[in-house]
Amino acid sequence: MPRLPKLPKLWRGSIVAKLVLGYGLLGIASIAAVSAVFYSGTIGVLDQNIDGKIMAQSERLLDSVGDGQPGALEAEVKRQLGDGVDSDREILQLVGADGARGAGNLGVLPATGGDEDMLTETVQRNGRSAPARLYLRPLEGGGMLIVGRDLSEEEAVQDVIWRALLAGAGVSLLLTIGGAMLFRRSIEGRLGDIRRTAAQIEAGDLSPRVPVSGNDEFALLNRDINRMLDRIELLMDGIRHVSNAIAHDLRTPLSRIRGRLDDALRHDMTVPRLSGAAHDAIDDIDDLIRLFERLLQIAEAESGMRARLFERLDLGRVVADIGEMYEAIAEDEGIALTVDAPDALFVDGDRNLLASAVASLLDNAIKYAGPGAAIRVRAGLHQGQASIAVHDNGPGIPDGERDKVTQRFYRLDKSRHMPGNGLGLSIVGATATSHGGALVLEDGAPGLVARIVLPLAPS
Repeated sequence: MPRLPKLPKLWRGSIVAKLVLGYGLLGIASIAAVSAVFYSGTIGVLDQNIDGKIMAQSERLLDSVGDGQPGALEAEVKRQLGDGVDSDREILQLVGADGARGAGNLGVLPATGGDEDMLTETVQRNGRSAPARLYLRPLEGGGMLIVGRDLSEEEAVQDVIWRALLAGAGVSLLLTIGGAMLFRRSIEGRLGDIRRTAAQIEAGDLSPRVPVSGNDEFALLNRDINRMLDRIELLMDGIRHVSNAIAHDLRTPLSRIRGRLDDALRHDMTVPRLSGAAHDAIDDIDDLIRLFERLLQIAEAESGMRARLFERLDLGRVVADIGEMYEAIAEDEGIALTVDAPDALFVDGDRNLLASAVASLLDNAIKYAGPGAAIRVRAGLHQGQASIAVHDNGPGIPDGERDKVTQRFYRLDKSRHMPGNGLGLSIVGATATSHGGALVLEDGAPGLVARIVLPLAPS
């Protein structure tokens, strides 16, 4: 058995090929269905019209002469055949009770069963064969009247209709195939854009984006893919930045730990010297552990792992508790702390994460505002969302730096001498994002307004 040719590689296992094949089969089935309906409608009407005319003619003929007058019926048959009216298509034939042929224009009598009947046969008439529709009407005195119509013209009409349907089906099939090929080309072009972009990104270039044109399903998909790629590029840039920052920030404390331990070993290894070096090394290691804990806290918040722990909580109550806890700290620093936290400000979230975020904002405000400053913490509504705003009248943050201070390990030049690692605002931003909100830094004129906005809990 000969092997069938293989499909091109592009078509094997291709969803596009399946769609094109299905579209083509559907088009062919539709053409066949429409052609069948059209053909049965037109030819069926013609057949019914012919049968009606034949039966009506036989009734008029018999009514004009009466069933009991064979001589008059034969004369009327001869008269109608000789009047020249539609004589080229008209078929009339009398058959006697003995089966003998009477007046008429049939060369050969059709086979009859003796009952009134309607049939289609090929008859001999005027020396030629022709298809005919015949009505066999038994007479009361015996014998039969045959009334019919020559179907040569109807068959010619049928042939014309068949040819027209076949031609239309051929054109429609070609159009269907052409449409399917255009459809395939369009789909492959749109998918090709996505594949080319994916190949470039796989090669390490994260900047390409899928072209977006129109507003169809592919355009919506391409926009979603581009948003995903923007997020991936942002995360990858963050990972690179974090990796560099971690390497930079770890090198100093590790070098310090090593130097102290090395210094203790180079000199007299007395118990006080070794004990002091050990305590200093433990303190530095504790700082590193806290650094990694804060990085893990950011990763946990960004991953949404704690979303399953979200509960309905009163944000005003959370702010009031944290504010009360920091009043003594602010007083020791000579800072006036005011807390405005109304009740019944409900959000869905993690109490511990949100409390930690508010505490981080207060830590930053107390650290950078300085003695004699005033800090106000307020919970309420802001543009239809729940808001926690920490406003201080300290030096603030320059406009060009506000977008950068939420990056991990980023610190302003004027704050590098202060303790810290530049992760506080990163944690707050990650916490707000994991709750469907955002951290917004605004000019306090003077000072800074650090605002966490969160969606209100549905009522």
